[in-house]
Amino acid sequence: MSLVPPFTRETAFKKVKAAQDLWNTRDPEKVAQAYTPTCIWRNRTSFLQGHAAIVAFLTAKWQRELDYRLRKELFAFTDDRIAVQFWYEYRDAEEGLGWKRCYGLEDWTFDEDGKMRKRMMSANDVEIDEGGRWFTDGMDVDEFPIGEEHW
Repeated sequence: MSLVPPFTRETAFKKVKAAQDLWNTRDPEKVAQAYTPTCIWRNRTSFLQGHAAIVAFLTAKWQRELDYRLRKELFAFTDDRIAVQFWYEYRDAEEGLGWKRCYGLEDWTFDEDGKMRKRMMSANDVEIDEGGRWFTDGMDVDEFPIGEEHW
């Protein structure tokens, strides 16, 4: 099945889960290949463009965000756009290795070959204790039941 526009509910869902799996590799070079060479990003307050900037950003991100575990869920889609709700947990290397959870939304736009040409992300982090983690070591991030009580 080809994961290129125009998206259906099934292909949009699979595109989101493929992105989740790719980001969970924590391999900046590999992740950057999912984007066009001139892809535009906004990640919180950072604005960047292109593979080199994406690789540099992700390298720094995963040096700070240790034990990173991400879950993405399809929020909405149209022909060449997908909106995603996501959560991830990590230990913050710059703040005493305490655990944090990030809650966020992304807006993606794709080219005709299925590469992302625009990624806009907004998110907030909250501190959590280790006992409050959802995505514990060894568990499939898709197995944790996230419902309204987690909003």
